[in-house]
Amino acid sequence: MGPMRITYDFYRRASGLPAALLARATGVEVHLYGSLSATGRGHGTDRAALAGLLGQSPATCPPEFLDGLASDPPCLRALTLGPATLEVGLANIVFEDPRVAAPHPNTMSVRLVAGADVLHELEYYSVGGGFIEWRGYAPPARGWPAHPYENMARLRAHVADRNIPLSRVLLDNEMSISGKSEAEIWAFVDHVIERMVVTVDDGLEHDGGVLPGPVRLHSKARLVFLGAQDDTYRLHRGVSQLSSYALAAAEENARGHVIVTAPTAGSAGVMPALVKALRDDVHVPRQRLREGVLAAAAIGYLCKHNATLSGAEGGCQAEIGVASAMAAAMCAEVYGGGVRMVENAAESALEHHLGLTCDPVGGFVQVPCIERCAFGAVKAFTAFCIASEGTETRHRIDLDTTIAAMAMTARDMNRKYKETSEAGLAALVLC
Repeated sequence: MGPMRITYDFYRRASGLPAALLARATGVEVHLYGSLSATGRGHGTDRAALAGLLGQSPATCPPEFLDGLASDPPCLRALTLGPATLEVGLANIVFEDPRVAAPHPNTMSVRLVAGADVLHELEYYSVGGGFIEWRGYAPPARGWPAHPYENMARLRAHVADRNIPLSRVLLDNEMSISGKSEAEIWAFVDHVIERMVVTVDDGLEHDGGVLPGPVRLHSKARLVFLGAQDDTYRLHRGVSQLSSYALAAAEENARGHVIVTAPTAGSAGVMPALVKALRDDVHVPRQRLREGVLAAAAIGYLCKHNATLSGAEGGCQAEIGVASAMAAAMCAEVYGGGVRMVENAAESALEHHLGLTCDPVGGFVQVPCIERCAFGAVKAFTAFCIASEGTETRHRIDLDTTIAAMAMTARDMNRKYKETSEAGLAALVLC
């Protein structure tokens, strides 16, 4: 999602450049550096970047559009920028040597060119979770949070010391920061929930064909789901069905279809699996699920603010680990747990992903990424179950400590294990 958001941002900005400058343009180049270059082909980064250049945004880009780009790689398409009509294709996406030094592990340079001359250039950084920044970036002006917090201890204090429900703290902040009404906030949350469920349902419709790319990995979400319908063994059914939901959403990501980054594309099966299970299997009230999603978002914010969400910066602990922590917090909130239960569930889920490396085989978000989403979902629910049965105040490790441990581990982790496909399974499994 990050690369498409970047090139879509460039498309919007470049459209407003002076007509005289645009009239000189002969082409657009997108240069990928670091992890984006090393694993970009497997992540579909070239297709996503081209789609953004052509005016597609991540939230609305039809899956068929991305499939069309993949099915006809040499095809050139018209890009209109003011008075200039340029031809662009996948060949305009340049994969630089991943070893070239760059300001961020996920760096992109987008250039408007006239022959060998660069007329206009913007340097972007995909910082995880679908968020982007650029050279000279300054955070946009926003409202001040009604209940400010920079760590879990401060968030917990708003709830415990001021006796404000967690969901109210989070909702008040969303409204004060964004300027949107309560109805608008819930409408957006409903849209996220619906998109997650649709992604799972779409993935379950596929009959087990081979996923795109040289790994030749067979889709198995539907097979696992159908197998889970044999209710002879209740434990088998519950775990398998939840796993099938996570596999389904992760396989949709592997197909390059629309997913929700929660917090990233590689971990996009974890949260949807539990959202689907809670909504359609457990039939929890809509408002409780909404409040659970806000709790999950708070955990994601804390991990991003105090560590990272990027596999290129922190390994897969920053993707699946954070996704699992978010999902565990959501479950605790949905089932009526207090703020300490929410924290404890998130902490346990994150703690047991510390040190998880990112080693996608062939650079594709398939092995081990797809199954890893299923394990993340199951571990999230396990973390909630343990937190719900324990004495809340006797939980030994707090969430802030575990997030700090993740940040420390990320700094110390060898770069080969940070989404470069240079080590681990990626080095030992050839495709």
